[in-house]
Amino acid sequence: MDGLVELNLVDLGWALGMMGICLLLSRWSNLALEGQLLLATGRSILQLLVVGYVIAVIFSLDNPLAVLGILAVMITIATIVAKNRIDSRDKGLLPLVFGSLLISSCLTLGYAIALIIQPEQWYSPQYLIPLTGMVLGNAMNSASLAGERLSSTIKSHRLEIETHLCLGATPQQAIADYQKAAIRASLIPTLNQMMVVGLVSLPGMFTGQVLAGSEPLNAASYQILILFMIALANLITAQLVTEGIYRRFFGENLSLIS
Repeated sequence: MDGLVELNLVDLGWALGMMGICLLLSRWSNLALEGQLLLATGRSILQLLVVGYVIAVIFSLDNPLAVLGILAVMITIATIVAKNRIDSRDKGLLPLVFGSLLISSCLTLGYAIALIIQPEQWYSPQYLIPLTGMVLGNAMNSASLAGERLSSTIKSHRLEIETHLCLGATPQQAIADYQKAAIRASLIPTLNQMMVVGLVSLPGMFTGQVLAGSEPLNAASYQILILFMIALANLITAQLVTEGIYRRFFGENLSLIS
């Protein structure tokens, strides 16, 4: 297979032309998206160039503390984003979301690194950083979807929940159906992706490895691993987040907090 074709500044300039077309289409259609498109374009360029530089430095250092440092930054940002999507005013959600993401990521990555990939060094940035990024990004979305869904459902079904409590149900029994629905909803994007992968979409891990010159079957194997890691991390995250959130709605006397 041919090696990866490297892109220079001229190539990136041509790529930027596609965003120019987006701006023209927005103006022509009166969509008023020009500001958002410019901001998104600028941020994507800046963020990716910065992360590319940082990761290059970490690769050259080959130091476990440097790798763990960038992973800590990643999980912190994911925690803040997920927490704000659930409820931006409730600061008490931060430790819950952080713990859920940390546990699900550590379990999933530990399983994959220790039992499947088995690199020479457990902290190998070549594997740990990209795998963590993909797992965390999806787990963050799962936490957001499950947490927001359960919170809004409990708030809009207070009467039904209080009725169950009056009839002798425990808080867990009273919200069990709502919790299950929230977890199912958070897994819909993951399941949809797994159902159509290779048929409708070619995921990033697969296309990236193929572009880099890897054998397609090896790239497919890694993509299968990633999909399974994402599914496990998302399910664990949704379970932990919803478990913690529902408990925040009930007081010490097991009554629904107003």
